[in-house]
Amino acid sequence: MPKLLEAARNPLAYVAARWTPTQRVLERATLSAVLMSVLIVVTGGAVRLTGSGLGCDTWPKCTGDSLFATPEMGLHGAIEFGNRMLTYVLCAAVGWAIVAARSAKPRRPGLTRLAWTQFWIVVANALMGGVTVLLKLNPYTVAGHFLLATALLTVTTLTWLRAREGDEAPRPLVGTRVRQLGGALLAATVVLIVVGTVVTGAGPHAGDSSEVPRMEFVAWETITRVHAASAWLVVALTVALWAALRAVDAPARPRSRVRDLLIVLASQIVVGYAQYLTDVPEVLVGIHLLGSTLVWIAVLRVWLGLRERGAPPVLPGPGEAPAAQNPAQPAAASRPAVGSSA
Repeated sequence: MPKLLEAARNPLAYVAARWTPTQRVLERATLSAVLMSVLIVVTGGAVRLTGSGLGCDTWPKCTGDSLFATPEMGLHGAIEFGNRMLTYVLCAAVGWAIVAARSAKPRRPGLTRLAWTQFWIVVANALMGGVTVLLKLNPYTVAGHFLLATALLTVTTLTWLRAREGDEAPRPLVGTRVRQLGGALLAATVVLIVVGTVVTGAGPHAGDSSEVPRMEFVAWETITRVHAASAWLVVALTVALWAALRAVDAPARPRSRVRDLLIVLASQIVVGYAQYLTDVPEVLVGIHLLGSTLVWIAVLRVWLGLRERGAPPVLPGPGEAPAAQNPAQPAAASRPAVGSSA
């Protein structure tokens, strides 16, 4: 009975006292939350692109009389209700990440806080989704719903990347000017994402076959051109960062991450122009939406790749004291920064 009471009072502490995840399990748990964050964005886009946004016309129920979608609601009801059900899978992935982060040895409070932040964003976005349905797909609440999903993707990605490194004080791998260039790239990508939500809010895919209001403060063609210009700015900053890293002979990790970002950006630009020139077909819009999540993940990898925090802590064996540094990898302090004058 005392053990059951202990588990009921603080289940996470109870699990953490009896289980220690391996580094692989920790990384897989945090990665699962990233993958589900991407999936929830893409399936949310599918709801919009198929005109199923009001397939369930109320919230939290699907209809005024039923919690679930009914056969009479057809395909639109099934798509919208299916997207709602994926939220529970997302919660399971986030819960696994929280348990794994809390159970890591030695304790990693920063990583645990990041994992818990995912949970609160999921709650906030579920409420925003309900408001969006109740307001009949108001484009501004739809935009807020997407931006909260992007915030979740941000935190899940940061949690995953932090799980793969240690907890030492961040140490830059490049000089100040190169880091400033990386910061400019991060900021430009945020602008690109925000402008992209306006493009969607003003564009032809309203999310339902009924009369759904659109953002009318700017013409769709105009904001589309602004979005394209923002994309090219991100590309230019990425190329500049790649050149700067080569010029200062930066370590392989940041250079490889910038290379990966360039590949994703090239694919995204091809899809973006293809959808614009073919009158925005739903399939290409969905692919472009998936690409936007991959671009953001790649940018975050680049940003965090400009510094290091040592290796992940070594998990102790039975009867051993926790180790703070993996002896198989060099300590961060032993590596000099490069490009300090860049």
